[in-house]
Amino acid sequence: MSAPSEHRDSTPTPGKKPMIRRTSLIAAGVAGLCLTATAAFAGPAVFEDLTAPKPGTTVSNLPAGQDNPMIASGVAIGANTAIYKTSGLGPSALNSAAPAGSEQRYIDTAVFPGGVLPAGVTITEAQGINALRRIGENLAQAGLDYDDVITMRVFLQNPAGTEKADFDGWNRAYRQYFANTSLADGSPVKVPLGSAAPADPLVVNDARPSRFALEIENLPVNGWLVEVEVDAAYPAPSGK
Repeated sequence: MSAPSEHRDSTPTPGKKPMIRRTSLIAAGVAGLCLTATAAFAGPAVFEDLTAPKPGTTVSNLPAGQDNPMIASGVAIGANTAIYKTSGLGPSALNSAAPAGSEQRYIDTAVFPGGVLPAGVTITEAQGINALRRIGENLAQAGLDYDDVITMRVFLQNPAGTEKADFDGWNRAYRQYFANTSLADGSPVKVPLGSAAPADPLVVNDARPSRFALEIENLPVNGWLVEVEVDAAYPAPSGK
């Protein structure tokens, strides 16, 4: 996930070796910027040089005063940190009942049986969930996971009949996979699916990558409303 203070994940993904985590930092302070370790991880952390992360680590600059910030203001990358960059990925055509090339074709029927969206769930939200699942599959092929993601770039297209991209729907999808834990104690933060009451996220993950999201006129695949690419950092070897 994030920075210089290293520890092993106590709840690793089944079948995956425990990984060294990089503790995120919170931006804070008066009359300048002060970085302190988040309270989500036990034990004090001492950083000798906050402007230059230790080799093989990353440091996330998080907004001050928020227990569950959505994104980092930036990420510092230490020397000799191995980085994996995905291609831009959109949702898979998992809803075979919908016409080819339609927006509904890219609803994940494992999440939304029959391609039926619950109250308040937008097509962009549904496609975002689908696309982020593909991102996870791509990362797994490289021996990585969602918590290794440090930067993200998002491209959104307007749903048919609308005047602008659905950033709110995208952000709900994003919170299902990223930035859904409390910095105070590391506990999961419930997130809404559409207009339903907040519930446990699809993937509990405290990674808060730096991110931009843009509205564009056309994506390369007919029916896509979301395309995402990420950069992920390989964990530093134990003892480094």
